[in-house]
Amino acid sequence: MPDLSQMRQEYVSKGLDRNDLEENPFKQFEKWFKQALEAQLIEPNAFTLCTVGKDLKPTQRTVLLKMYDEKGFVFFSNYNSKKSKHIDENPNISAHFAWLGLERQVRIEGTIKKISKAASMKYFLSRPKGSQLGAWVSHQSQVVNSRSILETKFDEMRKKFSNGEIPFPSFWGGYQIVPTYFEFWQGGLNRLHDRFVYELKDDNSWEIYRLEP
Repeated sequence: MPDLSQMRQEYVSKGLDRNDLEENPFKQFEKWFKQALEAQLIEPNAFTLCTVGKDLKPTQRTVLLKMYDEKGFVFFSNYNSKKSKHIDENPNISAHFAWLGLERQVRIEGTIKKISKAASMKYFLSRPKGSQLGAWVSHQSQVVNSRSILETKFDEMRKKFSNGEIPFPSFWGGYQIVPTYFEFWQGGLNRLHDRFVYELKDDNSWEIYRLEP
């Protein structure tokens, strides 16, 4: 078994203080997200989504954030996928952004729901043609014997829709994460990391508090 006990990275950021934080967690997220973009991190909109179905077994996968505002965070998926079946069974989710180049993480907890068909269609039509075809080709999470099968299906779809716009697939669309909890994590010296939580209260205000590392 490889010994990884000596692998460690000392965090050297100046840390995070309560006075550094926005009062609204969505504005704090936007601030950090813009800084991740400016730092040219690889796919800063990638995040890990954790779902738990009725079997109570958690499953994680990386998805891409495509839009956000103070109503929530939106990504897109096949509605017949494993993640979608979990969401149908249990709308409680957790999301995790890892911006390690900035020694930062953001953890979000909340519920999830489908966005409107019109909003999903608008985004679908903005996608490159190859991505539109890919949505039609993939029966997401289903077993397939070889990549060549997918490539053959892709060619068939490309020929089928070669004379016009690619139609919107009814089995595909967006989900919106509605947060009730944010944690902003900033790496610190000697493993004394800074962790601040925003928790949604019954009156829709956000309580902010610090956690021990």
